[in-house]
Amino acid sequence: MKPYNPHEIEPRLQLQWEEAGLYSVDENSDKPRKYVLEMFPYPSGDIHMGHVSNYTYGDVVARYSKMRGFNVLHPMGWDAFGLPAENAAIKHHSHPALWTYQNIDTQQASFKRMGFSYDWDRTVVACDPEYYRWGQWIFLKFWERGLVERRNSPVNWCPSCATVLANEQVTEGRCWRCSSEVEKRDLTQWYFKITDYAQELLDDLDQLTGWPERVKQQQANWIGRSEGANVDFILCDMAGNAPAEPAEDDIITVFTTRADTLFGCSFFVLAPEYKGLQALVAGTEYEQPVMDLVEAAKKVSAVERAQGDHEKHGAFTGRYVVNPINGEKVPIWVADYVVADYGTGAVMAVPCGDQRDFEFARKYNLPIIPIILSEDDPLFPQLSGQQGRVVTEVDWPQAYAAEGILVQSGPYTGLVGGKHSEGEAAIVAALEEMGRGKRTVEFRLRDWLISRQRYWGNPIPAIHCPQCGVVPVPEEDLPVRLPEDIDLAAGETLATHAGFADCTCPKCGGKARRETDTMDTFTCSSWYYMRYTDPHNVHAPFDPAKTNAWMPVDQYIGGIEHAILHLLYSRFFTKVLRDMGLLDFDEPFTNLLCQGMVLDSQGEVMSKSKGNVVSPEEMIANYGADAVRATMLFMGPPDKEKLWNEDGLAGMYKFLNRLWRQVNDLVGAAGEETLFEAAPAPEAAVKLAQKLVRERHRVVGKVEGDFDRNNFNTALAAIMELSNATGEYLRAFSPEARAACPDHQALDADVAQVIVKLMAPIAPHWADELWTTVLGQGGSVHDAPWPTWDPEQAKDNEVELAVQLSGKVKARITVAADAPQPEVLAAAKAAVADALEGKTIVKEIVVPGRLVNIVAK
Repeated sequence: MKPYNPHEIEPRLQLQWEEAGLYSVDENSDKPRKYVLEMFPYPSGDIHMGHVSNYTYGDVVARYSKMRGFNVLHPMGWDAFGLPAENAAIKHHSHPALWTYQNIDTQQASFKRMGFSYDWDRTVVACDPEYYRWGQWIFLKFWERGLVERRNSPVNWCPSCATVLANEQVTEGRCWRCSSEVEKRDLTQWYFKITDYAQELLDDLDQLTGWPERVKQQQANWIGRSEGANVDFILCDMAGNAPAEPAEDDIITVFTTRADTLFGCSFFVLAPEYKGLQALVAGTEYEQPVMDLVEAAKKVSAVERAQGDHEKHGAFTGRYVVNPINGEKVPIWVADYVVADYGTGAVMAVPCGDQRDFEFARKYNLPIIPIILSEDDPLFPQLSGQQGRVVTEVDWPQAYAAEGILVQSGPYTGLVGGKHSEGEAAIVAALEEMGRGKRTVEFRLRDWLISRQRYWGNPIPAIHCPQCGVVPVPEEDLPVRLPEDIDLAAGETLATHAGFADCTCPKCGGKARRETDTMDTFTCSSWYYMRYTDPHNVHAPFDPAKTNAWMPVDQYIGGIEHAILHLLYSRFFTKVLRDMGLLDFDEPFTNLLCQGMVLDSQGEVMSKSKGNVVSPEEMIANYGADAVRATMLFMGPPDKEKLWNEDGLAGMYKFLNRLWRQVNDLVGAAGEETLFEAAPAPEAAVKLAQKLVRERHRVVGKVEGDFDRNNFNTALAAIMELSNATGEYLRAFSPEARAACPDHQALDADVAQVIVKLMAPIAPHWADELWTTVLGQGGSVHDAPWPTWDPEQAKDNEVELAVQLSGKVKARITVAADAPQPEVLAAAKAAVADALEGKTIVKEIVVPGRLVNIVAK
């Protein structure tokens, strides 16, 4: 028998597959199409075990689907723009393109070494001008549709990366890339108006039945739809007087979901970034304290402020607003627990019903007016009949945020209060009647800030002209190419690179300057999966006919960390391109698998900064790529975290060798390494052959179902069970005895082919070598059809049952799988006859396929 040698087999087969174009897509095939895709990687270095996990899952799905008769599209590319390449170039006095393409070459070689079945002719690299040209084209089309806006506003600034960040790229107040604390700055930036699609992005989550619920919930929470009302408060002048006919500048609007609590508003809060704040306090004694708080708030992240867990700080502005529902004046404060990018940046503070307002009121000795109570509250009897205010302070340990009955709320006292309550509806109706309120919907989602102040990104195709303003680059001038002769190490930027920045206005022909911000890298990854369907198109980003024929992606695989960033942005792009008439579907990814992280042996997340990244290269050198693939698949459910342990790799390598020998033995090629030990009694031997037939059909059905559900670990466990049955069979029958019996010959050949086919998606080199050199089949096993199975033959003829006496196991019996209950009971009573002697049976319980319980006294 030829020994299993992955180091000889794998490189040879990889070359054969590539030369044969085994994984090239046939656009003219009449087979049903299936699009399998893993999120493309960033080329920051060689692949690690996290990559191995993600891409092995996708490869199994792709190979299995091909054997099931699908025309499979399984491409790969690189998300190649971004800060790591730029920072590495600065550090090493190199160029980002050089660093990027070197890493791409390294990763591609590793992908090929792992045997991944990619159609390399469809490779997409985000930093290639032929790709980012169409990203610029999409930007211009968004601009034409009113989905691009340039405006000044408070933004997230990462001092380490020296660029702005979208809200989605700030995690607990820190930069998603470098973990530096994020600051707030006022800058003029470019935005995509994703908020125009907020409601549809929320509603269409219901279409995503193949997505994990936790991902859909994260997106729903981020979009954050709230139903409520805008309420207009009237700003008093410096003397504290409200204008009789307020102008537009005299109105400050708040959004609230609890208009029913307006009678409990005892102060008014503005966010530190609120526009016009400085004008409110200019020239007053309150100006300096307010501005000091504004500066201090820049050091507290928006996330921390929104969560409200940190100590709250505030400053009185000296100004007042009039509460429209009761005409009372309330003081205006500025506080660092209010953020400007939710609602209007102004908040009506109701400390009796909001914990953050409650804590702030306690700290600054502001009134806490009870206006909503439960009927069992000690204050309820005193206040339930009072329309006017009797109590303005309570000795509560915390705010009461639940629903209840309105008290001290004028004519609305006695109504039920709460979100969508009768009290809320009545107060909003009154505000609308007086012109001081309006029912509305607010979203937490904010427009996507796409400007980045770095070189290595897709240039924004816009030109600044002193005469014409900001104008788009004409389509015929795309792509706007990044200059290759930039010296980043010397501090040169796009803004200081005259060859790039200086240009001519396409409208008036005068001197102008090119936009020197580049786009967020997530704009590149928001449509790359469409380009894969038509990667060489020089006339458009893709041919709609081709893209609509392949998409949406049937199976998408990637990390849960992309739940809000990449996945939400991709959904947005898809809907805009659909509305442009380029796509005929609503959502980009039908099924989503979020793989769990691979941890090191100590349970720590692998990262280069920690120095605990495990590379597959050494393990491949020791055991081969197929053993690495199979080990990763066997470690546990794909969506759970996995603790990497190289001991499992040695065990998997032994299993592949054992299975290799079994396949050889089944077809008479094992030689002296046959497993045969000694022939058992004829009846026992027949049962072993019957068991192998049964296991062959059961396991094919089990693996098929597991693969369909992405349960790769249990599929491999089922194949191990088939291997166990095969081993028992081979130990019982000599090669000569099997060769002399036509029934055995047929069974041997069938089981050998089934084992190889089942393993083909998992260990593709191992399987293809056995398919051709041992089984003597033509072509590749990966072009062979998936094995069929018969549910009837998968059924067990006999079943072993536990026999319990009053709940305790006393014996075990073997009966026919379809034995009637009286027959099962008779066999069970016979097995425990001695224990039943002298007792009276009071109850008999039969659990089919599991046990018999006899209760006797």
